[in-house]
Amino acid sequence: MKKVVTFGEIMLRLAPQGFLRFSQASNFDVVYGGGESNVAVSLANYGVPVDFVTRLPKNDIGECAMMEMRKRGVGVDKIVYGGDRLGIYFLETGAVSRGSKVVYDRAHSSMSEIESGMINWEEVFAGAEWFHWTGITPAISQSSADVCLEAVKAASKLGLTISTDLNYRAKLWNFCDDAHREAIMTELTSYCDVVLGNEEDAEMHFGIKPDGAAVQTAGHDVKAEAFLSVCEQMIEKFPRAKKVITTLRGSISASHNTWAGVLYDGTKMYETRQYQITDIVDRVGGGDSFMGGLIYGLLKYPEDDQNALDFAVAASCLKHTIKGDANLVTVDEVNKLMGGDASGRVAR
Repeated sequence: MKKVVTFGEIMLRLAPQGFLRFSQASNFDVVYGGGESNVAVSLANYGVPVDFVTRLPKNDIGECAMMEMRKRGVGVDKIVYGGDRLGIYFLETGAVSRGSKVVYDRAHSSMSEIESGMINWEEVFAGAEWFHWTGITPAISQSSADVCLEAVKAASKLGLTISTDLNYRAKLWNFCDDAHREAIMTELTSYCDVVLGNEEDAEMHFGIKPDGAAVQTAGHDVKAEAFLSVCEQMIEKFPRAKKVITTLRGSISASHNTWAGVLYDGTKMYETRQYQITDIVDRVGGGDSFMGGLIYGLLKYPEDDQNALDFAVAASCLKHTIKGDANLVTVDEVNKLMGGDASGRVAR
């Protein structure tokens, strides 16, 4: 496989141990992660050559973030340096009927102050066939959105496949109003061949809503058919898009979710089996692990969308059992779950 490139912000994640609340914490567990870096780690685990591009402060904390990527097999030689600090987010892990909570501390981070011209995109994309970004990156700042646009234009010019996870984050879009946000995301998404997003992403970014039946009832069963109209509207709005995909999460509690996915190729809707994920260890990064699995699947099985989708859902199902942002599973482990072995027995 040729190289995949992802672009975004990696952050320092600080979380109270176990299920403690912030007010109970006397210390925090340290993890490094972010949407696009998580996708890069997944791909590296599957044997795909991948580079992660970001801007880091030239200090010990920035060095730690870079080393975390390097030790996972992700290429880091295209990272640029500057600015004063690494972005931080605090995570309080929920349980049962208490949901998880995130507090961001990423204002004036190195990535938020990135500027056009700092990255040589033609050099970055040399030898690459796929570029991935998410809706988190343009939400950080106007300058970050500008650089993201630089990237998709360069990737498009060079003929790369471009994918996005729309990832609407209400707490991040602070530098512009709703109309400007929609304009930014519409222009960026217009360059994409593969678009991942749920019903909230489609509505908040583009005003697209499902027709007819409710998407979700009482937080439990999520119906794939309800997303067909969303997918059709997305394809109509973004004619370059060849595939529109969404994950179907039913939230029974913070500790028990159902999990599945659908993919629409413009004519046919593909759907996976539904997994019951009980006793969730860490759901942060679940969507990123799905995207990493999907990119791998589409590269590995370019003529088999069903297999690619099945791989993505199984991979992200396994991520819910792993502490931290990134999905640290192998292709064999994903294939084992896809084959129906969810026993969790010791491999001796």
